[in-house]
Amino acid sequence: MRVVLDANVIVSAVISPYGNSAEILRFWEQEKFDLLISIPILEEVHRVCYYPKIKEKYRLTGERIEQVITLLAMAILVEPVETLAVIQKDESDNRYLECAVSGDAGFLVTGDMHLLELQAYQGIEILPPAGFLALLKREDTLSDHL
Repeated sequence: MRVVLDANVIVSAVISPYGNSAEILRFWEQEKFDLLISIPILEEVHRVCYYPKIKEKYRLTGERIEQVITLLAMAILVEPVETLAVIQKDESDNRYLECAVSGDAGFLVTGDMHLLELQAYQGIEILPPAGFLALLKREDTLSDHL
């Protein structure tokens, strides 16, 4: 399964190794799904992790942030072929849809309400981290019984 993770999911995983987002990244590291990423998404993750407010509040070190950025380099890099204007309220959210469409993703995982309101786009299911994690666990349990 091919999946795009919103920067808010990735940054949450950086902040806390115990939440749903971190568990989703662990499933990816175990090769339970293919992670699709684009340059704009990588840039947003990098930018958000280095916000002074985020770094200070969560005591993020440059080393921890760079570990995650390096890990993300193992994702499948997608170069979107079209520019979308589906989300008007926050135009930057369209970058996730562009990556998902161009990368033929089945899922887009986000905590962003603008994207979650869509529920789906061009056959791509849009889920919050808890919903996607439940799906991963269900599929993992099924595969253990086969």
